[in-house]
Amino acid sequence: MNLELPSINLLGSSEIELHYKRPLFNTMVSITCAEDADKALRSCINLKQLDLKECFWLITLTTAHRLIGISESTVGNTGGVIVSTKEILQIALKANASRIIVAHSHPSGNLKISDSDKTYTDKLKKACKLLDIELLDHLILTSESFLSLAYEKVL
Repeated sequence: MNLELPSINLLGSSEIELHYKRPLFNTMVSITCAEDADKALRSCINLKQLDLKECFWLITLTTAHRLIGISESTVGNTGGVIVSTKEILQIALKANASRIIVAHSHPSGNLKISDSDKTYTDKLKKACKLLDIELLDHLILTSESFLSLAYEKVL
Protein backbone atom coordinates (compact mmCIF):
# COMPACT_ATOMS: atom_id res chain seq x y z
CA MET A 1 0.00 0.00 0.00
CA ASN A 2 1.51 3.33 -1.09
CA LEU A 3 0.30 6.27 1.01
CA GLU A 4 1.13 9.76 -0.16
CA LEU A 5 0.51 12.92 1.78
CA PRO A 6 -2.12 15.24 0.25
CA SER A 7 0.39 18.09 0.20
CA ILE A 8 2.73 16.06 -2.02
CA ASN A 9 -0.07 15.47 -4.53
CA LEU A 10 -1.07 19.15 -4.55
CA LEU A 11 2.37 20.72 -4.53
CA GLY A 12 4.36 18.00 -6.23
CA SER A 13 7.14 18.04 -3.65
CA SER A 14 7.80 17.40 0.00
CA GLU A 15 10.94 19.51 0.17
CA ILE A 16 11.38 23.08 1.33
CA GLU A 17 13.91 25.16 -0.52
CA LEU A 18 15.19 28.56 0.57
CA HIS A 19 17.16 31.03 -1.52
CA TYR A 20 19.05 33.88 0.07
CA LYS A 21 21.35 36.48 -1.42
CA ARG A 22 22.71 39.07 0.94
CA PRO A 23 23.27 42.63 -0.25
CA LEU A 24 26.81 43.61 -1.27
CA PHE A 25 28.89 43.97 1.89
CA ASN A 26 30.02 47.53 1.14
CA THR A 27 26.43 48.70 0.72
CA MET A 28 25.19 47.27 4.02
CA VAL A 29 24.58 49.67 6.93
CA SER A 30 26.59 48.91 10.05
CA ILE A 31 24.73 48.81 13.38
CA THR A 32 27.24 49.07 16.23
CA CYS A 33 25.22 50.79 18.95
CA ALA A 34 21.67 51.56 20.06
CA GLU A 35 21.81 54.96 18.36
CA ASP A 36 22.56 53.27 15.01
CA ALA A 37 19.61 50.92 15.49
CA ASP A 38 17.29 53.80 16.41
CA LYS A 39 18.40 55.76 13.33
CA ALA A 40 17.89 52.75 11.03
CA LEU A 41 14.42 52.09 12.47
CA ARG A 42 13.29 55.70 12.20
CA SER A 43 14.45 55.83 8.58
CA CYS A 44 12.04 53.07 7.52
CA ILE A 45 9.12 52.84 9.96
CA ASN A 46 5.94 54.88 9.92
CA LEU A 47 6.79 57.58 12.48
CA LYS A 48 3.14 58.68 12.56
CA GLN A 49 2.31 55.33 14.24
CA LEU A 50 4.65 55.86 17.23
CA ASP A 51 2.10 57.88 19.23
CA LEU A 52 -0.90 55.92 17.96
CA LYS A 53 -0.30 52.18 18.42
CA GLU A 54 2.26 49.92 20.00
CA CYS A 55 4.33 48.22 17.29
CA PHE A 56 7.11 45.62 17.46
CA TRP A 57 10.05 45.43 15.02
CA LEU A 58 12.93 43.08 14.35
CA ILE A 59 16.33 44.18 13.04
CA THR A 60 18.34 41.32 11.53
CA LEU A 61 22.12 41.56 11.39
CA THR A 62 25.11 39.64 10.09
CA THR A 63 27.95 38.47 12.31
CA ALA A 64 29.76 41.70 11.35
CA HIS A 65 26.79 43.80 12.60
CA ARG A 66 25.69 44.67 9.06
CA LEU A 67 21.99 45.34 8.58
CA ILE A 68 20.17 42.59 6.69
CA GLY A 69 16.69 43.97 7.16
CA ILE A 70 13.99 45.45 9.37
CA SER A 71 10.67 43.72 9.78
CA GLU A 72 7.52 44.98 11.45
CA SER A 73 6.46 41.95 13.40
CA THR A 74 3.27 43.03 15.13
CA VAL A 75 0.96 46.02 15.49
CA GLY A 76 -1.09 46.24 18.63
CA ASN A 77 -3.15 49.01 20.18
CA THR A 78 -2.45 51.82 22.64
CA GLY A 79 -2.33 49.36 25.53
CA GLY A 80 0.12 46.80 24.20
CA VAL A 81 1.20 44.36 21.56
CA ILE A 82 1.29 40.57 21.50
CA VAL A 83 4.59 39.26 20.15
CA SER A 84 5.26 35.74 18.91
CA THR A 85 8.77 34.54 19.71
CA LYS A 86 8.30 31.83 17.10
CA GLU A 87 7.60 34.40 14.35
CA ILE A 88 10.56 36.56 15.42
CA LEU A 89 12.90 33.59 15.20
CA GLN A 90 11.40 32.39 11.92
CA ILE A 91 12.24 35.75 10.35
CA ALA A 92 15.74 35.73 11.86
CA LEU A 93 16.41 32.23 10.54
CA LYS A 94 15.01 32.99 7.08
CA ALA A 95 17.26 36.06 6.90
CA ASN A 96 20.26 33.98 8.00
CA ALA A 97 20.79 36.48 10.84
CA SER A 98 23.53 35.88 13.39
CA ARG A 99 22.45 38.77 15.59
CA ILE A 100 19.18 40.58 16.17
CA ILE A 101 17.84 43.70 17.83
CA VAL A 102 14.17 44.04 18.69
CA ALA A 103 12.25 47.22 19.34
CA HIS A 104 8.77 48.30 20.27
CA SER A 105 7.00 51.60 20.70
CA HIS A 106 5.39 53.12 23.77
CA PRO A 107 2.62 55.38 22.39
CA SER A 108 2.25 57.01 25.82
CA GLY A 109 5.71 58.56 25.44
CA ASN A 110 6.80 56.89 28.70
CA LEU A 111 10.26 55.32 28.40
CA LYS A 112 9.88 53.25 31.57
CA ILE A 113 10.72 49.54 31.18
CA SER A 114 7.71 47.46 32.17
CA ASP A 115 7.81 44.07 33.85
CA SER A 116 6.40 42.53 30.66
CA ASP A 117 9.22 44.17 28.64
CA LYS A 118 11.77 42.52 30.95
CA THR A 119 9.99 39.15 30.92
CA TYR A 120 9.68 39.03 27.13
CA THR A 121 13.29 40.11 26.61
CA ASP A 122 14.50 37.33 28.89
CA LYS A 123 12.31 34.76 27.12
CA LEU A 124 13.55 35.87 23.68
CA LYS A 125 17.18 35.89 24.81
CA LYS A 126 16.88 32.26 26.00
CA ALA A 127 15.19 31.19 22.75
CA CYS A 128 17.84 32.95 20.66
CA LYS A 129 20.62 31.23 22.56
CA LEU A 130 19.21 27.82 21.58
CA LEU A 131 19.50 28.81 17.91
CA ASP A 132 22.93 30.47 18.16
CA ILE A 133 21.43 33.89 17.47
CA GLU A 134 22.63 36.75 19.66
CA LEU A 135 20.04 39.20 20.98
CA LEU A 136 22.03 42.43 21.11
CA ASP A 137 19.39 44.85 22.36
CA HIS A 138 15.74 45.63 22.91
CA LEU A 139 14.80 49.24 22.26
CA ILE A 140 11.74 51.13 23.43
CA LEU A 141 10.84 53.96 21.04
CA THR A 142 8.75 57.07 21.51
CA SER A 143 8.34 59.95 19.10
CA GLU A 144 10.79 61.98 21.19
CA SER A 145 13.49 59.46 22.08
CA PHE A 146 14.39 55.83 22.78
CA LEU A 147 15.67 53.64 25.59
CA SER A 148 18.04 50.67 25.26
CA LEU A 149 17.56 47.72 27.59
CA ALA A 150 21.22 46.80 26.97
CA TYR A 151 22.36 50.28 28.09
CA GLU A 152 20.11 49.94 31.15
CA LYS A 153 21.77 46.57 31.91
CA VAL A 154 18.41 44.76 31.72
CA LEU A 155 19.57 42.60 28.80
